[in-house]
Amino acid sequence: MASHVGDDLHELEARLDPRLLRALDTVAPGTALREGIDNIIHSRTGGLIVIGELDDISFLFSGGIKLDIDYTPGLLYQVAKMDGAIVLDPGANTICWANVQLMPDPTILSMETGTRHRTAERVSKQTKALLIAISQRRDVVSLYVEGMKYILQDIPTVLSKANQGLATLEKYRARLDQVSARLTSVEFLGGCTLHDVLSVIQRAELVTRMAAEVERYIIELGTEGRLIEMQLEETVVGVMSDRAALVRDYSVPESEERLERTLAELAALPHQELLDFGCLAELLGYDRKTSTVDLAVSPRGYRALSRIPRLPRLVVQKIVHRFGDLDAVVNATEGELESVDGVGRARAREIREGLRTLQEVDIIDRYP
Repeated sequence: MASHVGDDLHELEARLDPRLLRALDTVAPGTALREGIDNIIHSRTGGLIVIGELDDISFLFSGGIKLDIDYTPGLLYQVAKMDGAIVLDPGANTICWANVQLMPDPTILSMETGTRHRTAERVSKQTKALLIAISQRRDVVSLYVEGMKYILQDIPTVLSKANQGLATLEKYRARLDQVSARLTSVEFLGGCTLHDVLSVIQRAELVTRMAAEVERYIIELGTEGRLIEMQLEETVVGVMSDRAALVRDYSVPESEERLERTLAELAALPHQELLDFGCLAELLGYDRKTSTVDLAVSPRGYRALSRIPRLPRLVVQKIVHRFGDLDAVVNATEGELESVDGVGRARAREIREGLRTLQEVDIIDRYP
């Protein structure tokens, strides 16, 4: 299924470093590799595991035993009793080599003190392989990928952090729903200001950032994070698509290229600048010094129309391009809506009824 700008799960994954994402997914609880790692931890033998293409890392090998046998957690535990590194194929399905001495470039800077961890860090900086260093004494598992280091935490600790993040996310979402409902109301009343718009965009971005943090915990939890994943999906549903529709509604000028650039810049915005409405206004194409409270703005209609069930994106675009803004769409007759390519009589009636329903929403009743 093709992904679109603003899709919830697509954007959450995009906000995670793909290298770390792959590494965490490879060693997540429930995988055969994680079972083997846990066996090594419990035996307190320690170990160094290399996962990557042999053609890319074999130049670092010195000695070792070539195995080329199917991976099992039990076999990993047995070969870890030897001092050298264990080399697995990229899918961690085959144990290719055991007892390998790795010889990375000694001039590569390393801040590690132990031989195993120093070797792992240098190899990760010299190749694209994933290195897993298991400490013999401290029961610590360190992941190294392209120079980055990440220490795996035990499941209860990650689970606790994930639940805390989810609780914070739910509070953020509740506040987002409040400011979003207010924006919908003033849009139909014709009293919308740039400040109202930026309040929703800011809150949506805060929700997205917290959701990405919880998503990382879920990946690290593996099979232990299924319940939290279901709660996350329920909490963030519609947030990214709604925020993208807002940018389409209010950015100057409107274009798909502008949308993608604005969303990318918004995601990369430092937290302090995210709290600055002048900075957010500039992202949308307005003057940074504009008084956002006083500047009246009008929506094009993407956000309102996207809330009508079963209305395709392409049809929404055609309606907006035909009428220009939300006010014109609201005042259009069924006949005028029906004349838009892809609408038809039944869909024109649904659009009119859907917009009328949005106008009649009582904010006080919905959010006491």
